[in-house]
Amino acid sequence: MRPVNSLVERYIPSALVFAVVLSLVVAILALVFTDAGPVDVLVGWGDGLAGLLAFMTQMALILLLGHTLANTGPVRKLLTGLAGLPKTPTQAYVFVFLVAAVASLITWGLGLVVGGLLAKEVAAQGRKKGIPLHFPMLVAAGFSGFVVWHMGYSGSGPLTAATEGSFIAEQLGRTIPITDTTFTWWNITAAVATIVVVGTALALVAPKQGDRIVELPAEAHADDDSAAIDEAVLTPADRVDASRILTTVVGLALVAYLVVHYVQGGTATLDIVNWTFLALIFLLVRSPFELIGLTKNAASNVGEILLQFPLYAGIMGIMTTTGLIAVFSDFLVNIATPGTFGVLALLSAGLVNFFVPSGGGQFAVQAPIMLDAANRLGVDPSVAIMAVSYGDQWTNMIQPFWALPLLAIAGLKMRDILGYTMVTLIASGIVFAGILLIVGAG
Repeated sequence: MRPVNSLVERYIPSALVFAVVLSLVVAILALVFTDAGPVDVLVGWGDGLAGLLAFMTQMALILLLGHTLANTGPVRKLLTGLAGLPKTPTQAYVFVFLVAAVASLITWGLGLVVGGLLAKEVAAQGRKKGIPLHFPMLVAAGFSGFVVWHMGYSGSGPLTAATEGSFIAEQLGRTIPITDTTFTWWNITAAVATIVVVGTALALVAPKQGDRIVELPAEAHADDDSAAIDEAVLTPADRVDASRILTTVVGLALVAYLVVHYVQGGTATLDIVNWTFLALIFLLVRSPFELIGLTKNAASNVGEILLQFPLYAGIMGIMTTTGLIAVFSDFLVNIATPGTFGVLALLSAGLVNFFVPSGGGQFAVQAPIMLDAANRLGVDPSVAIMAVSYGDQWTNMIQPFWALPLLAIAGLKMRDILGYTMVTLIASGIVFAGILLIVGAG
């Protein structure tokens, strides 16, 4: 992995610069491959800057709540206990990946944060035990768990398709429940297979004896991000802020609402996923004091992503208004058969993800094209939905946008882990393509 790591360390820029460069690349591609002129591209970009504001709120809330949940006392104690389980370097790398993958299947925001926190905790405990652990590899393993997020409870593609009144429901004339996407036998099989294959691949490429090891800095502590709040209780107002009663009441009310929602036939949507984790947070924190502290800490990791969202929304605006996204997607769709459609849709989505890294944003602009193509080819729409979802999570491994929260926790840059996440890209891609070929053949 040294040649790859050396290459990316020298030439991969920051995520913000990456977004700016991609904006320029997309603008040039639109001028070359569509009938749009410079003014059309500029207007499409400018109008698109605000195109993801509502979605930004939902995604920022998922990340905020995931970070907050991961830093609550009970969850941090659980992570500390888990971090002591690995006994060898290889076990440590694979273990961090497995835990991050499971957390990502629950909600992607939790998975990203857990990956970073657990990597630091395992590295800190490994140092105490005298186990040499390559910290960038640990962080890469944590981010690699994110490669299955769209297969789980917070997958924005399947959740959008299951939401009444969504653009998918309007296009198809019906919703597609998550039992037809997330909880199909083949998606569950693919998730399990991906975890097994990627875990094995990471074990094989882990640093061997004699390789250069970069350990967690001695001055770094696994609990640096802890937001334990010990405010002085001096006034009646302080006693209210330090009481667990109010947070527990809100948490129980949210749980009651969620129960009623599902009992009355409701399904999982992005908002319901957010309220699920908000309920857990209110029930796990000790007081409003602690919740305020946790939220302030989490918000610092959301800021950089929010800054980049308008740029990616602008990219999406160019691709949508000029028809560039149709050029990318239709090129693959036009050569597809019912059997190969899923794989070609995967490749198309993986490519588009470089330009629109938001899973929900990409789904909004690409899914209608893929669903129309699937209909013409006689392919089940659930295959199109999951193929786009797989493509999004797949190339996230070499797209720095969603690595930001985890890298912020770890104190690393994308170039420090990219060599290892490329291995995850290859291993997971084989599984995704394989399962889509099997489903297409059926």
